[in-house]
Amino acid sequence: MNKERLYIFDTTLRDGAQTQGVDFSVEDKRQIALALDSLGVDYIEGGFPGANPSDTAFFAERPPLKNARFTAFGMTKRAGRSAANDPVLAAVMDSPAEANCLVGKTWDFQVDVALEIPRSENVDCIADSIAAVKAKGREPLLDAEHFFDGYKANPDYALECIRAAFDAGANWLVLCDTNGGTMPEDVYRIVSEVKAKLPAANFGIHAHNDTEQAVAVSLAAIRGGARQVQGTLNGLGERCGNANLCTLLPNLLLKEPYASQFETGISRENLARLTQVSRLLDEILNRAPGRHAAFVGLSAFAHKGGLHSSAVLKDPRTYEHVPPESVGNTRKILVSDQAGRSNVLARLAELGIDVDPKDSRIARLLEEVKQREFLGYAYEGAEASFELLARRALGQVPDYFAVESFRVIVERRHNALGDLTTVSEAVVKLTVHDTAIHNVGVGNGPVNALDQALRKDLGEYSGYLKDLRLVDYKVRILTGGTEAVTRVMVESADGKGNRWSTVGVSPNIVDASFEALSDSIRYKLHREGARA
Repeated sequence: MNKERLYIFDTTLRDGAQTQGVDFSVEDKRQIALALDSLGVDYIEGGFPGANPSDTAFFAERPPLKNARFTAFGMTKRAGRSAANDPVLAAVMDSPAEANCLVGKTWDFQVDVALEIPRSENVDCIADSIAAVKAKGREPLLDAEHFFDGYKANPDYALECIRAAFDAGANWLVLCDTNGGTMPEDVYRIVSEVKAKLPAANFGIHAHNDTEQAVAVSLAAIRGGARQVQGTLNGLGERCGNANLCTLLPNLLLKEPYASQFETGISRENLARLTQVSRLLDEILNRAPGRHAAFVGLSAFAHKGGLHSSAVLKDPRTYEHVPPESVGNTRKILVSDQAGRSNVLARLAELGIDVDPKDSRIARLLEEVKQREFLGYAYEGAEASFELLARRALGQVPDYFAVESFRVIVERRHNALGDLTTVSEAVVKLTVHDTAIHNVGVGNGPVNALDQALRKDLGEYSGYLKDLRLVDYKVRILTGGTEAVTRVMVESADGKGNRWSTVGVSPNIVDASFEALSDSIRYKLHREGARA
């Protein structure tokens, strides 16, 4: 059976840049574009040349793409001037991009209220702009803004707009659910109707996620006849985001009926790099990866209950709908107070720890885990602390250093400029190979000061810690009252892209933080193969 071709259009660098808190540098854009290109997407929308300095600089030195068509986004020409005399449109057409995607309004309400021009003039603006792109030798695409709302309000006018683009030479008519409020069943119906009325046209779908259904909307549009699908890595985008390509791609390549009906430029081999690309974006944005994201999340293939874990180890299909490795993820057997011996053994196997299942230390380790979780520890989210606990129980990891004492002072005072400021100073006394070390650290808070002091000087181990950094810090109060027990989770990372989490528990938040920090450093030393 011959498969139909689906085209993947990525708009992370343009639509994704509209996410609150996201501000890509030119180098960020280059890294993301190259990662997307190696994945095999068909179009990479680089941004809006001329609209801002970073987009202009990015287009001035386009990335060396090998697979994707480099695409510039822009607007149709303004009313009252020709396409040849519109500097905004000219910046898009003059950019070193093979394709130009122009946004044009297709909802009569938007034309009346936002543009305040005659509806017929808006149609002419769309047609003239697409024709100009075609004449320039670029591939023209129309992003039909608010198409579904427009079609429901005035189907004749919405059709007139996209028909004008098609007649002018648009290679793709991308139907956009701009406010993200259209239901999948309506999208399927409308795309089917429009496809029947313009059977020679190529249709795409551009879905926003305001009802948490952008992926479902995209799949509905494909069933209705769309053959290009737009989206962003990790679902970035304005408001609630766009269709998430990290969810869409596995569904298209691994799930029926799509896998047997369609093919994309992304191979199964490249799909196995999806998790890596997803986390690269998070790393560039300095964000923690979405733990519960479908397919690529840290917990997407995590199993906690003892019965579930036992079943998965016998046959993964019992609780995994696709193999984790098909999207580049890994199975995690979590260890918690709900765990049984099989969870512990499976987790040890994942860590490469070869141990006899009948070893009495396994039972003691399991009991220690349950006792410590009763006290407030949570090892399912602190895999590094569990690994250290397990290796200590099996005599496989040294302590590296011993902490004799630590002290933190928080002082609020006026600085030299007369401004009121708070300064934290930490003192840590430790021993490394019988050598006493006295460290002092200053930070913007007690935990930061402790972190600075703890690894300021670790003797011969200091070289291993140069690329270690704290990337996340979470505190949870486990019991109420002034004597509350506190759990601290610390996430650390290094220059190699590794991330790990450690946990500390104490009635004193500083003590709990210090325990988690100490575990993080010991785990880093163990990863690096530091010898005792």
